[in-house]
Amino acid sequence: MCNRARMTSPHRFLLIAAGLLGATGIALGAFGAHGLQASLAERGMTHAWESAARYQMLHVVALLAAAAWVRVARGAAVNRVVWAGRLWCAGILLFSGSLYWLATGGPRWLGPITPLGGVAFMAGWVLVAGAAWAKDE
Repeated sequence: MCNRARMTSPHRFLLIAAGLLGATGIALGAFGAHGLQASLAERGMTHAWESAARYQMLHVVALLAAAAWVRVARGAAVNRVVWAGRLWCAGILLFSGSLYWLATGGPRWLGPITPLGGVAFMAGWVLVAGAAWAKDE
């Protein structure tokens, strides 16, 4: 029973997301710096690609911190931190994902999606503040 509880613990999602998004962030950053360098420079999209990779990796580190926090948190803080992690994952997909796609010549209609990812990032950080503010139950 103890082992089953560990398999469904809230920090597991955060660690899996951090691992997968961290690996793809490193791969995409390297691919942009080496495999797509000339193409991105020609389009004037090097900065967009670098921003996408930077925000992705910054939030991967935040996911790791959230996983550690959830392991020791109690009460309302746990739920808020887990939701912050979910929003950061959505932010990575929307913000970084749309920038990666735009940088490689994706359709321009993706442009308005990027700020939605930024809003998801900010909402996650607001939840972190709320989790710190919450009283342990």
